[in-house]
Amino acid sequence: MTEPAGEATSAAVHPLLTDRLIAWAHDRDIGERAAVAALIEEGDILARGDVRDLLVVENDAFVFCDWPRFEAQYRCVLVLDEGEDAFLTLVLATAFPRLVPLWKVEVLGERRLGIVLRALARLAGCATVAVGVRS
Repeated sequence: MTEPAGEATSAAVHPLLTDRLIAWAHDRDIGERAAVAALIEEGDILARGDVRDLLVVENDAFVFCDWPRFEAQYRCVLVLDEGEDAFLTLVLATAFPRLVPLWKVEVLGERRLGIVLRALARLAGCATVAVGVRS
């Protein structure tokens, strides 16, 4: 089935947010690249409008993750379950290295734990980590 002409044109003019974030992260440090990759791979959290509104700054000319604003406000502004909070805590620690309690991994679940482990492998410089595998 083909896309209506308007939708195909819109996609060509307005690349997907994930593609734009990947392009932005390409020039950032390894921690930010790993954090963006983890958010994109996990998919569910970045799909939330409230998360995007707080984390992503975007217009026609640019897109970027405003990590400091997000970190300062996400626990007060967003309604998160324990697993979402743990995942975002570890993703932020990947973007901005800092101490985080490792007990947070207890509530991640197997899928998010795998994503965090791949992000940490990327942070360690392992370029051969499989990306985009969702089970």
